Amino acid sequence: MTTRVIRNIAELTTNDPSLGDESALGRLYDAAMVVDEEQVLWVGANATAPDADESFDAERRAVIPGFVDSHTHLVFAGERSDEFEARMAGEHYDGGGIARTVAATRAATLEDLRAGTSKRIAELEAGGVTTVEIKSGYELTVDGEARDLRLADEFTTETTWLGAHVVPSEYQKNREGYIELLLSSMLDVCAPLAKWADVFCDRGAFSVEEARVILEGARAEGLAPRLHANQLAHSGAIALAVELDCASVDHCTYLDDRDIDLLSASATVATLLPGAEFSTRSPYPSARRLLDAGVTVALATDCNPGSSYVTSMAFVIALAVREMSMSVDEALWASTKGGALALRRGDVGQLGLGARADFAVLDAPRAAHLAYRPGGNVVAATRHSLSRPR
Repeated sequence: MTTRVIRNIAELTTNDPSLGDESALGRLYDAAMVVDEEQVLWVGANATAPDADESFDAERRAVIPGFVDSHTHLVFAGERSDEFEARMAGEHYDGGGIARTVAATRAATLEDLRAGTSKRIAELEAGGVTTVEIKSGYELTVDGEARDLRLADEFTTETTWLGAHVVPSEYQKNREGYIELLLSSMLDVCAPLAKWADVFCDRGAFSVEEARVILEGARAEGLAPRLHANQLAHSGAIALAVELDCASVDHCTYLDDRDIDLLSASATVATLLPGAEFSTRSPYPSARRLLDAGVTVALATDCNPGSSYVTSMAFVIALAVREMSMSVDEALWASTKGGALALRRGDVGQLGLGARADFAVLDAPRAAHLAYRPGGNVVAATRHSLSRPR
């Protein structure tokens, strides 16, 4: 197996506290790293780097773990820029536009969906994302949700069934019938195609009790639970996420002290999606309150056509630093190691010995440039694993 040494790294962030400065970011300066085709083999000072089959000169640039984007809706058709314009003019966001994407996605060919998803994957990869989660949720039929999960599986093993995104128009007068469909034929077909199950538990979507029934049914079929929660209002969904040991509870825009206390005493990651607040002119969640309480925080793009058409994790980091009172290092950790924990993965989001060799070389001497230069792509090169792991 071919080995490669990456030399002359000005600043190496490993997220392994046993390395370097022994902080949470395990940071080394004037560093080097040896990898093979699968994993990190050695990390240390540049002056003591061992030889390898190949050598790469980082030219005094920074190296970070590849970003882990733990919340995306990449499989969709159509666009909703008119809604964005309306929100910028003062219209309130209520999630109602999802039905437009459902109609467009149902009408799209598989080839069109694949092309669109591939384009968005390429944009994420160019910005340093090396692990991505992809949800279904824009067809809301048995065959459609299965089609979208099969397509997502072409790009990642982190696939999520989101049949409980909203109640589709044909079931508006038969809500119970749609939940019955979710828990019967749709789950039968989709459970073998997904790793995770998610529910949009919020005002205008699904209630806490409905979400509990759906997630418990999905868990009985072998799917691990996740939850969209409290994007639009306090819903009681945080308590449900902790009760069900969800790997992550995502959005968390509206939180009270009890929610934060529950999260701090749990293994559930709070995944924040500031691209959604930017795109909807909604209040940003309080990352500072979460971090100060000891809650594990992740950052993700929430790439979707309605409320966060964002494919840049660096932009998400800049928003988190500017609008949510996170330090650059906290935001970097949340978008790498935090995202890995939101997927309950120990092999990505860090560059300790034995970790997957997924990293990004920045066109900058320090990782702080990710927020310091908003709007520009400072990722120069990426060792990626957006396709299925080898």
